Amino acid sequence: MEAVVIVIMLLVGFSFMLKLTYMPFYSRLAVGVACAVFIVLSLGIAVNQSKTQISDWLQNPEFMLDMAVLLTVDVFMQLTFCIMAARRISVRRQSRSENLVRQALLWIPGVLIIPILLVLLVETLFCFPGVDFNTLAWLLAGVMLIIGVVLPLLLKWLIPEKDLRLELIFMINILIAVLGVVATVNGRTAVAGASEVEWKPLIGVIIMLLTG
Repeated sequence: MEAVVIVIMLLVGFSFMLKLTYMPFYSRLAVGVACAVFIVLSLGIAVNQSKTQISDWLQNPEFMLDMAVLLTVDVFMQLTFCIMAARRISVRRQSRSENLVRQALLWIPGVLIIPILLVLLVETLFCFPGVDFNTLAWLLAGVMLIIGVVLPLLLKWLIPEKDLRLELIFMINILIAVLGVVATVNGRTAVAGASEVEWKPLIGVIIMLLTG
């Protein structure tokens, strides 16, 4: 389960950085400052956590369901942005409401980055025992500020095509949604197989597949 969560965190971080490539420099700087400020302000919460408590959270079905809701909202917003941005690239004319939705979603590079930053801060505190917590928090905040400004520029240079970056964001968030289902199930699957066939839903699904 921890491996699945780590993969989700890496994908969310990569999607977050790809989303920043569509934002101007001052916007990336503002997002980087916001992440740095959050890390410093969340130090009080991070110092009260333990690896055992984090492991218990991952095994808690109610907590994982709450995180699944947050994950679903974040994925929905990112997919909606991809659709709106792709429509702008292809049609080049959008209604006022579509343009407002796209602009609003552009300023939301990712909601899941907030708990990820908290987990990253907790892991940093555990990796450097004996070092002052405030020093570690400020160092991590500075690193995140630099990464938030520099890494999108590097990704934009490596992948200059806007449509290709958009496709990557779309596919990554689809994968995040699938892995989110796996993390939510957390081994709580039914062992006994179904002994009856629900013919009406089955016929309905077949009809929808045949009709496209």
